[in-house]
Amino acid sequence: MSGISSVAVYTASNRHRRARVSAGLLMYRGRDAELEVFIAHPGGPWFPHRDTDVWTIPKGELEPGEDLLAAAIREFEEEVGIKPKGPYLELGSIRQKGGKTVHAWAFEGDHPDDEPVKSNRVDIEWPPGSGKWGSWPEIDRAGFFPVAASRTKLKQSQHPLLDRLVQAVGASI
Repeated sequence: MSGISSVAVYTASNRHRRARVSAGLLMYRGRDAELEVFIAHPGGPWFPHRDTDVWTIPKGELEPGEDLLAAAIREFEEEVGIKPKGPYLELGSIRQKGGKTVHAWAFEGDHPDDEPVKSNRVDIEWPPGSGKWGSWPEIDRAGFFPVAASRTKLKQSQHPLLDRLVQAVGASI
């Protein structure tokens, strides 16, 4: 996949100047009549041992002139190596704690539980300002979780996306 080999570079000087708008997809499925959502744990040096309030929907920044939904589809494939297939259900937007606006859509899909994701990589100066560089997968793991369990893992600012999905498709499908 062409998107898998892409590399983003973050430095101490540019990490706060990134775009303030992202677009992403929330994949869902029904398993044993229960709604499950596919969420991702960020790679890199920031949260290797944290499991609570750090997971996210696969999302990312827009390319210049790119449509929001097109960016969401591209970012999903880059971050988890899965080609999403619509139709897409618009979930609206949320504002994260740092001020970034995230536009999101949901789609019904599946991915084998025992198959790891294939994420693109990011080069990061770590620790910031040290001049030392490392390369990490942007997403180090991802998977399906029942909605209730995902609330513990997912960033709190993204919980409204879960609520909107449940309202649209129901808690059991």
